[in-house]
Amino acid sequence: QVQLVESGGGSVQAGGSLRLSCAASGRAFSSQAMGWFRQAPGKAREFVAGISRSAANTAYANSVKGRFTISRDNAKNTVYLQMNSLKPEDTAVYYCAVLPIWGLWDRGDYWGQGTQVTVSS
Repeated sequence: QVQLVESGGGSVQAGGSLRLSCAASGRAFSSQAMGWFRQAPGKAREFVAGISRSAANTAYANSVKGRFTISRDNAKNTVYLQMNSLKPEDTAVYYCAVLPIWGLWDRGDYWGQGTQVTVSS
C-alpha cells in the first residue's frame, strides 16, 4: 500500500506559477514511477506528467510541455510539479498517483485526495 498526500494548490492569475507536492508513505517510494493527473469539472481525468523511479525519464502531456516540470526527491519521498505560465484551462483538481506501467499514461494506482488549482484570466 502507498499513501499519497498532495498539497500546494491555490488560486493564481494567468501567467502565474504554483508548485505542487505529493508526499508518499508506505511501500518503497523510490521503487515507483510517479505521475500527476488532473480533472477539470465535467471532464475526464487526464495525465499531466510522469517521472521514472530514478528520475532519469520524464513524460508530459502536450498541453503542459514546456510549462510544467515534474521532479522527485526520493530521500524525502516526495514528487513535485512545478507549474509555470499557468492558463485558465489548467484549472482542475490535481492528483498524484503511482504509475504501475511506464508509458501507460491512463493508468494510475493509489490516488491521493487531490489539490485544487484555479487559474483566473
